[in-house]
Amino acid sequence: MIVTAGRAGGRVPCMRQSRLKVSPERPVGFYHCLSRVVDRRFIFGFPEKEHFTALLHEYAEFCELRILTFCVLSNHFHVLVEVPQRPATLPSAELILAKLSRLSGQQHLGAVRQELESCRHRNDAAGEARLVARYCARMWDVSAFMKLVKQRFSQWYNARNGRKGTLWEERFKSVLVDGAGQALVTMAAYIDLNPVRAGLVQDPKDYRWSGYGEAVAGRKRARNGLQSLVRALLRGREESPAKSLETYRVHLYLEGNERRETLRPDGTTARGSLSREEGLRVLAARGRLPLRDYLRCRVRYFSDGFVFGGREFVEEIFQAERARFGEKRKDGARRLK
Repeated sequence: MIVTAGRAGGRVPCMRQSRLKVSPERPVGFYHCLSRVVDRRFIFGFPEKEHFTALLHEYAEFCELRILTFCVLSNHFHVLVEVPQRPATLPSAELILAKLSRLSGQQHLGAVRQELESCRHRNDAAGEARLVARYCARMWDVSAFMKLVKQRFSQWYNARNGRKGTLWEERFKSVLVDGAGQALVTMAAYIDLNPVRAGLVQDPKDYRWSGYGEAVAGRKRARNGLQSLVRALLRGREESPAKSLETYRVHLYLEGNERRETLRPDGTTARGSLSREEGLRVLAARGRLPLRDYLRCRVRYFSDGFVFGGREFVEEIFQAERARFGEKRKDGARRLK
């Protein structure tokens, strides 16, 4: 049974947690976070979704959080994150600099490095500790993570479109989710089924900007998140990445069945849903997808400069462009995993 918290006597599906911060005493927490664009404008096109997704992953790594799944839609986004407990020993200044260097558009790295060198030149250990603490305050904290992602995207979007002012409807909404069982994977399925309910795709695997879409395409970070979800679903039992994909797909089709959606007076569903017939096919296949479907999903993430074809074709292109590769690279062809 899944229990939600709200006002007594009211139909409140969850307790609002937007101001709940992670403290050193708080154990591992799982949060479903949601934020909408101001006036609910449809600003997320292809480049916006791509950039926002990249920022989600960048700042999850910087903040030491783990994204279990996510979905970026036309005027809002969902993300389910795992927030580990803050460690007793904080990262070193060198590790902070390394983490900052991996952020795109990081303009203050040089100033931070100079500040650190100045502290060490003066033998100012307290000053160096304050510098480290300033950046560690943004880690292991879901509020800081959301603020950074939204702030950086707003700066990018406003500069790109010559606009000023706020981009988001409000701070953000969040729900603290029980990570020990059914509640976590039910919340994940709700997030991954958003594109289906919105009528954008008929199969959740076909939506590019989602955790499930990335997992089917073979992205390691997404598959790791999906494995954690299946572990929760199976009460701690570990499954391989391939088996986790199958188990989670079955769960998605059970959660998104059209019989569970609100019906109009004419008997049709009020929102997009997974058809009963397709659900039966997924169950019969035990969640397995044909290899061609995995390949098709992976192809959509290929970047500019990717060469795709038979070994002889790829080797021919590699030899023609040999100067573009490092000396250690002996051949061009690589099998798709």
